[in-house]
Amino acid sequence: MAGRNFCIGLMFALLAAGSAIGLEPEFVIQIKNHRFVPAELHIPAGVKVRIVVDNLDETQDEFDSHSLNREKHIPPKSRVTLFIGPLDPGRYVYEGESSDIPGGAALGVIVAE
Repeated sequence: MAGRNFCIGLMFALLAAGSAIGLEPEFVIQIKNHRFVPAELHIPAGVKVRIVVDNLDETQDEFDSHSLNREKHIPPKSRVTLFIGPLDPGRYVYEGESSDIPGGAALGVIVAE
C-alpha cells in the first residue's frame, strides 16, 4: 500500500512539474548577416521569459550582455535558449562577437515594459 501511494504521489508531482514547463513567453532573435533581428525586442517586465537565439549565419556568434548577466556562444546554423527575468522595466543591451566582422559587433537591446 505504501509503495502504491508513493507511485501515485510521484505521478502527481511529475504532472505538476510538466505543466509548469513551457509557461514562459517565448521570443526569437535571429542572427542574420552578423546582425540581430529584431535589433530591439520588447518583452513584458516582471515576467520570466524564454529567448531563442537562432544563428542563421555560417560563422559562430554570441549573445553577450553584462546588464543581463548572460554570455552564450552560438555555433553556426544552430540555436540556443536563454531564460531571463523577471526584469525591472528598462533597456538591456546585448552584443555579438566582434572579431572579423566589418563595422564591429552586432548590437541589440531588450526593452522590458
